Amino acid sequence: MTKTYKIEVDCANCANKMEQAASRIEGVAEVNVAFMAQKMTVRFAENSDEKTVMKAVLAACRKIEPDCEIVF
Repeated sequence: MTKTYKIEVDCANCANKMEQAASRIEGVAEVNVAFMAQKMTVRFAENSDEKTVMKAVLAACRKIEPDCEIVF
């Protein structure tokens, strides 16, 4: 399953770091953060719970940019 989320990220460098951090979360098969579009596209691994995975992704992104928001 692939879903796209609205994300608030302040710079392209942070977007790249968030993408790398999110890709290491269990349950994420693939992730792309588009800084200019302010969107995050996540392809989930089979049998993963979207809400649980996205909470972990948000926590990882907030370590990079504390005021980051992902609408899910």
